[in-house]
Amino acid sequence: MKLITHNMLTSKCLKGVMTGYPLSINATNVKVTEVEFNPEFITKIIPKLDWNVLWGAANSIGHSEGLPTTLEPKYEDDEDFLKKAHRVLLELEVEEGYLTCPESGRQFPISKGIPNMLLTEAEVQ
Repeated sequence: MKLITHNMLTSKCLKGVMTGYPLSINATNVKVTEVEFNPEFITKIIPKLDWNVLWGAANSIGHSEGLPTTLEPKYEDDEDFLKKAHRVLLELEVEEGYLTCPESGRQFPISKGIPNMLLTEAEVQ
């Protein structure tokens, strides 16, 4: 599971959960795979992200070094920043571990890079 995906996941379909965001990450295996740098894509996706959640996710898996905790003005002109954001968003992948709902504590396993967010019938609102 890439951190770009994590930034959009929620567990608010669980009974009793109002927001279910952000899910915390407990990673037991993180893979880094080089991906071609595309500054245009990174520049366009950043405004759609919750940067605080992205930074927290990167930090929780030990990959926040050099990544600013807050977005700088005119970040789109800073190639060094865009490369760091690219690495965190597209090159890091949580292969194994689990996600945890902040409200219910329900855990969702991550296996072979795929988070299993399926709920039982009894868990659905």
